[in-house]
Amino acid sequence: MSLRFLTRLRGVRLTRDGWWFCTAGICLFFVALNSGNNLLYLLLSMLIALMIASLVLAEASLRGVIPKRQPPPRLHAGSPFLMGIALRNEKQKLPSFSIEVEDLCDDKVVDKRCYFLKIPSGRTQQTAYRHTLQRRGRYVFSAFRISTKFPFALFRSSRYVEHRSELLVYPALIQLEHWPKALTQAVGDQSIMRLGRRGSFHALREYRQGDDPREIHWRSSARRQRLMVREHEIEAVQQVTLYIDNSLPVEKLRDPEELAKLEKVISWGASLGAFYLDHGYAVRLCVRSVEPALPLLWSPASLQKLLTTLALLPTVSPEVPFQQPPPLPRTAGMPIATHGDSLVVIRSGAPVPREKQLGHVVEAS
Repeated sequence: MSLRFLTRLRGVRLTRDGWWFCTAGICLFFVALNSGNNLLYLLLSMLIALMIASLVLAEASLRGVIPKRQPPPRLHAGSPFLMGIALRNEKQKLPSFSIEVEDLCDDKVVDKRCYFLKIPSGRTQQTAYRHTLQRRGRYVFSAFRISTKFPFALFRSSRYVEHRSELLVYPALIQLEHWPKALTQAVGDQSIMRLGRRGSFHALREYRQGDDPREIHWRSSARRQRLMVREHEIEAVQQVTLYIDNSLPVEKLRDPEELAKLEKVISWGASLGAFYLDHGYAVRLCVRSVEPALPLLWSPASLQKLLTTLALLPTVSPEVPFQQPPPLPRTAGMPIATHGDSLVVIRSGAPVPREKQLGHVVEAS
């Protein structure tokens, strides 16, 4: 059944109370038919009028109600999140009562629903439901199903409203129980033999015209009877290269255990990248692919690029080679160390890849 057809579909089904109500009406109909009592016919007509009024009021409550989705800015696999739902009543005079909103993800109804008791005319109300997406990747939220049991809870009237949203779920960021060897080293900056205004202390020299007065070392100046200034060495940003082994043999593509191990590898890659970027490292990300690698990532603002790449990372054959690391940029303002750590992240229990010479091999366990 197509989504466009569903958006035009209005469903009506009886509730449990509605079944009892209809059963009582049918019994009353046969009793009135056998007895010919006009009071029973009058009572039956009142029941029928009540059912018609219930359907009409439910339709009026659903009409003009427009839902809107408000997703969080960033989602990670396996982490619960709040999906915001805003519901606007575009009717000019009539309010809407007792509205339930259900979300459709990949054409399946999400198991959580939002409830709105009353929405005045021309007003918008907001709420949220908690949900968890277990796997990384792209998810499509295609529509809403809004329903109501107003006014007498005899029927549940519903309709579908098309509203498409695509959400990208990043890999899970995990707290690694044991860090790779490279992560146990000191996290800091590496100095290069170039002088600058900031960095580690290098030496003292006499003051020259144009020097920053803030760099004057007053104690040494008083001792030597002439102005002395501090010189610093420019600090280079350390860099690390992450090789993420996203390969899986063909015979293991349908093995849930091996697929879970592969997802653990990608989560390790995301966690290591976030750690390094947060500590001021420049990161080069290389995966098994024929496409060129990402440019050098060297600020926490680059984390989104890394997470997006890993969120959409496909599974490939072990014969596909790793990408070549991107070249280091030549920038005068922020030099980058030419040598750095290299990590090759593989599945737990997987054979050591032939590219083991690329760096320190780490099992994502």
